[in-house]
Amino acid sequence: MIDLKEGDKAPDFLKSHSGINKNEIKGKKVILYFYPKDSTPGCTVEACNLRDNYDDLKGKGFEVIGVSPDTEKKHDNFKEKNNLPFKLIPDTEKEILEEYGVWGEKKMYGRTYMGVFRTTFIINEDGIIEKIIRKVKTKDHTNQIYKELGIE
Repeated sequence: MIDLKEGDKAPDFLKSHSGINKNEIKGKKVILYFYPKDSTPGCTVEACNLRDNYDDLKGKGFEVIGVSPDTEKKHDNFKEKNNLPFKLIPDTEKEILEEYGVWGEKKMYGRTYMGVFRTTFIINEDGIIEKIIRKVKTKDHTNQIYKELGIE
């Protein structure tokens, strides 16, 4: 498993299938959040928290981008159902997930399976990882980000 650290150069997440133009995020800080699955309770709460605070995040110079192994169609349905204003990248091949070290073996109820470790990377304007949040508070994620970055 790849172990990225704060201060590392962020791997390129703008693959050809991302649907995001590099100019859209040029000069902006990026909240790149990885989540397990569209339309599940925790993932919906997290996405809606970021949605509800999106204007404030944009005003502070952030762009929000979510990544999960779901398909583009599932992302489109999830965005429409929850009125999400930010981009969601489908990573069905788990290429980005693996580059960020957030895809791996998990255990729940005695069962082992492969899945996404819910993680948020804050990437600065120069493409450097400023902060990594591994214990995401889905209901209060925006405030958690602000607290981690020392933003009032």
